[in-house]
Amino acid sequence: MIAPLSAQEEPEISVGGALRYNYNLSSWKSGQKARGGDFGYDIFRINFNAKYKGIYLNAEYRLYSDAFGGGVMKQGWMGYKFNDLDEIQIGLTQVPFGIQQYNSHNWFFNLTYYVGLEDDHDMGVKYIHAGKKYEYHLAFFKGAEELQFGSNTESSTSRYSYDVVGRNKEINQFNGKFVYKFGEKAANRLGVSGQYGGLYNLDTKKTGNHYGLAAHYEITQNRWNLKAQALTASHNPENAEGESRDALAFGAYGAPYQVAADFNLYSLAISRNVPVNLGPISNLEFYNDFGYMQKHHKNFTDSYMNVTGVLVTAGQVYTYIDYAAGYNHSWLGGDFVDDFAAGVSDAKWEARFNINIGYYF
Repeated sequence: MIAPLSAQEEPEISVGGALRYNYNLSSWKSGQKARGGDFGYDIFRINFNAKYKGIYLNAEYRLYSDAFGGGVMKQGWMGYKFNDLDEIQIGLTQVPFGIQQYNSHNWFFNLTYYVGLEDDHDMGVKYIHAGKKYEYHLAFFKGAEELQFGSNTESSTSRYSYDVVGRNKEINQFNGKFVYKFGEKAANRLGVSGQYGGLYNLDTKKTGNHYGLAAHYEITQNRWNLKAQALTASHNPENAEGESRDALAFGAYGAPYQVAADFNLYSLAISRNVPVNLGPISNLEFYNDFGYMQKHHKNFTDSYMNVTGVLVTAGQVYTYIDYAAGYNHSWLGGDFVDDFAAGVSDAKWEARFNINIGYYF
């Protein structure tokens, strides 16, 4: 028999958040280079956590500039812990797929994020069992973040995590993730993930499908962290006659772009923490995160991403200093529209030097 955790008699509420600013200098922006880069507002976010009678709440709301989608809910779910190992979450919760919470160390994330397979959040229910050796997540998602409820309304691109948008909608997705933990203090995490769901087309009223499979390994030892992952993903929409099925629209931050329907993605990320005593600075985390997207379509050009940088910790201030390079990457020098789909065969590597400064409270 599962004994529920004792519930507190008084409600508990905590509020946190962050204010972040960003400096960037991009190789493909001549005007920006001429003025020495730009320094401006990134986000202001609020985090809410609450507990009462055994039920708890976790929510995060982010306010970006209008150009990046404005206000968005990153996550917002209610949960219940049956005991120290088992819990259930309902609402806008993180999709259990691959290495979590992040498959990266840097501010930009890894290539997996830009195709909806890192730090994705959807609407559904998730069960988690987190034992000492074995951990598994089982989930059902009715859909992605749905902000409009018309009969023929496209999904909004004003969202935090990338999902299918345009004339297709993600529906009825099942996820399973299994992790085996071993070594001293369970420092090794070896796992597999799978997901399968529908793609409802607003024009044909037919439902296609999409799926993803991943194998992943993470180890944390002696201030080192290594994340390695290989995945394959396929999307099979039931589009209107004459409309290509080789790529489909993904969206976030207020703008859509095209992503290859079928691809493999390989990533390797490594970091090392170096404790220091430099005034308020207590730690430096050096890292390099690499991603390679291998597209199945023979006429599509593959995409790459590599980020080298350091995270500087000074009290409540966290500063990411990154050199992010991309090849056929929408956010790193591409034309934005179809870099993750057809791409450009004679593309060149572009880079962005970025400093993100955030006060977290």
